[in-house]
Amino acid sequence: MDRITLNHGNGGRESHQLIAGLFTRKFGMTEPLTDAAALPSNGELLAFTTDSYVVDPVFFPGGNIGTLAICGTVNDLAVSGAVPAYISASFILEEGLAYSDLEAIVTSMAEEAIKAGVRVVTGDTKVVERGKCDRLFITTSGIGFIRKEHEHIGSAVNVRSGDQLILSGNLGDHALAVLAARKQLSFSSSVESDCACLNHLIQKVLDKKPGVKFMRDVTRGGLVTVLHELSAMTGMGILVHENRIPVGEQVRGLCEILGFDPLYLANEGKVLLVVSEEDAPATLKVLQSDYLGKDAAVIGEILRSGENRVILSTISGGKRILDNFSGIQLPRIC
Repeated sequence: MDRITLNHGNGGRESHQLIAGLFTRKFGMTEPLTDAAALPSNGELLAFTTDSYVVDPVFFPGGNIGTLAICGTVNDLAVSGAVPAYISASFILEEGLAYSDLEAIVTSMAEEAIKAGVRVVTGDTKVVERGKCDRLFITTSGIGFIRKEHEHIGSAVNVRSGDQLILSGNLGDHALAVLAARKQLSFSSSVESDCACLNHLIQKVLDKKPGVKFMRDVTRGGLVTVLHELSAMTGMGILVHENRIPVGEQVRGLCEILGFDPLYLANEGKVLLVVSEEDAPATLKVLQSDYLGKDAAVIGEILRSGENRVILSTISGGKRILDNFSGIQLPRIC
């Protein structure tokens, strides 16, 4: 490639090509690419993650860039089987940013951290000239602790043929909430972002059904991107059923009007879990008992090894291959 394009930030095929072709190769990162690195430390296993947030606009229905930063970091730790504990936060501020906006964002971060049971313990602040940044960008890192029995979750090494896929709720709310908030768009919608910390929900599941084999939060690139990552990690095929995938009526209607596919839209409060067929009913019950998982559903299953593709069983009764996301639908969604 000659130049970086917006496509390289889509979370899909181009993003993975950039990461594999440059970053992991140059940094010698040979471990499976999970949402958080698992690091041994004095007999304990630490989870460590980092992320940046450049969402446009910084305020949107259901949240803001600050809540997004805390939730995204907490969720990356939680889906790796860790109990989130500490967060760092770095701010790049543009000259002219309203202090009241910054205060509102930092206040929401503090409130979200308290709800999640984590502490923001360190950080950094830089200010750049007007026009050199779009209001503010936030970079976070997070640390959590992984119990021995959960260390396999991030790498999917225990996933087997016949295992069931469970999605914790409706797709696409975050992407369309941000889209609706962008000034250049003419439509309005009551859809709100699903931005939420999932660690308490995930801990409920792990306490009741510790046999979870894999988890991943469904963010940039949407559900299809996560399914392709899982297929690549396991070398197995995946079958999902269109009529079982939860999508809210408002999101479904807007997608039909705008030409979007909800399976590829970003979310900030949804998790995909893989469990054995025997554990699926009990896991689903635990998820549905919590507000954040009330719309959870079993959406598919793991196929035999060697298939290495993602297949959609359509509402019309046919089947088609779901290609990994390419191009860009909504830039700067997180």
